[in-house]
Amino acid sequence: MTENRRVIKAVIPAAGLGTRFLPATKAMPKEMLPVVDQPAIQYVVAEASKAGLTDVLMITGRSKRALEDHFDRVPSMEATLEAKGDTEKLRRVQEATDLGEIHYIRQRDPKGLGHAVLCAKQHVGNEAFAVLLGDDLIDERDELLSIMIDVQEKTGGSVIAVMEVEPEQISAYGCADVSAVDGEGYVKVNGLVEKPAVEDAPSNLAVIGRYVLHPRVFEILEETQPGRGGEIQLTDALETLAAADGPGSGVHAVVFRGRRYDTGDKLSYLQAIISLACEREDLGPDLLPWLKDFVAGR
Repeated sequence: MTENRRVIKAVIPAAGLGTRFLPATKAMPKEMLPVVDQPAIQYVVAEASKAGLTDVLMITGRSKRALEDHFDRVPSMEATLEAKGDTEKLRRVQEATDLGEIHYIRQRDPKGLGHAVLCAKQHVGNEAFAVLLGDDLIDERDELLSIMIDVQEKTGGSVIAVMEVEPEQISAYGCADVSAVDGEGYVKVNGLVEKPAVEDAPSNLAVIGRYVLHPRVFEILEETQPGRGGEIQLTDALETLAAADGPGSGVHAVVFRGRRYDTGDKLSYLQAIISLACEREDLGPDLLPWLKDFVAGR
């Protein structure tokens, strides 16, 4: 029987090889690529913490030790900064270690996102939980995860986040077939298709990297056969849950209309850096005029 309690656990799959950013990711995890002055993964963990998810499980792989080191204490560095009176840098260093309890488990075989989520079964137990993909950065000023948690508590099933994209872009995403729910700010998911051809897509609603899942998803994933790309697809398991009956069945979606950056895509990664840097008090006043002059001179 599922425990009826507020979602407090987050799962962050971070086992990918980051081949799109080679050679930068040859010896460094893609999640550690800096966005301004902190690694991309820290933004994701901070988002989970802000939504009240204080228990984080990171699904890692070989050569990902830097992730553990980043969220660990470095007493010698902290002591040096404290002795120098550099309180601002000390605060920034300690930020990463104060985001919550972070645990790690390895995905030994690269069997896809569904398999990565399944690796969290023992840690999550019989509770609803959130999944945050490390490539997706959601602007901290835009609410998403807390809204999804509220919807999950209300509906009792699983909740995904979707975003409108240009129709010709849908083949790069999972795609949701949805219908309205009277009087509600969320929609019902009737079906999901992983990376459909443009002509076969049921909508232009792309599934993005935030999920709040009922633990029933684990038993579905255990029975899910490898799909597109020979991997166990989370989309396939959610498609099954959307059509299922009984406790934990049903999938709903929150349509996100805020600011999102895909740090797994080079262009979007650069846009994230520029956008976030322009909004910083210590960088924006000098960066914005330079950008205007740079663009004007092109």
